[in-house]
Amino acid sequence: MKKSLRYLAVPTLALGAVAMAGSPAMAADSSYQGALNALNGSSATGQVMVELNGNEATVTLDVSGLPETFNDAAYPHVQHIHIAGQGVCPTPDADANGDGIVDTVEGGPSYGEIGTTLSTSGATDASTATDLKAAGQGGAYTYERTFEMNQATIDSLKAGTSVVVVHGLDPATLSEEAANAKSNLVPELPLAATSPAACGVLTASQMGAMPEGGADTGVAMESTSDSNALGMIALGGGLVLAAAAGGTYVVRRRGDNA
Repeated sequence: MKKSLRYLAVPTLALGAVAMAGSPAMAADSSYQGALNALNGSSATGQVMVELNGNEATVTLDVSGLPETFNDAAYPHVQHIHIAGQGVCPTPDADANGDGIVDTVEGGPSYGEIGTTLSTSGATDASTATDLKAAGQGGAYTYERTFEMNQATIDSLKAGTSVVVVHGLDPATLSEEAANAKSNLVPELPLAATSPAACGVLTASQMGAMPEGGADTGVAMESTSDSNALGMIALGGGLVLAAAAGGTYVVRRRGDNA
């Protein structure tokens, strides 16, 4: 099945039109939406919508307030639809080791396991869960992709137990213990890189538009290839046009000059 991926610079209030433009011509069989709220003291906020036609899903996600850079490049934010948990976002009480944050493992009982990875390219199952090359990039972005969704995630959406989590915290905002800790998912990375920054529960909706809330992202991306993350492209001048095997992409983030 043909898959598509588009990053668009649009105001938040226009995202309903974006979702419809990226969807098949016929009306979606069902749609789900949620507001993304900050976790672990981040400043993240945003919205997410999932439209289903059979097992084909169009996911539109708009988020801002995330950490912008990592190792002098755009911060890679892995993002997923979690399933098979309690269908809720975790509270600070889930911080079992007392380091001041709820890491991904500690949040697991609340939001469950990874059902779908919201990757920018390649597979959308758990195999790309921590693939930084296929993560959202920078402090604010809009993601839209159409792909074949697995049945387990579809079942969770219908049951009301699906939760979207966007990962990646600023180590400077964490306790010394958490800032210096290694990820309990990918030991080569710091704990901050894989810990949740935003979370939102997906609920059934017939609105055909994203939920209200959040701010304009001020970001524009068009992508047909992977980015090169952790050693990703340094965005020095603000507007970067890069070529990679299989395609090109343009990255423009808030604060860039037109």
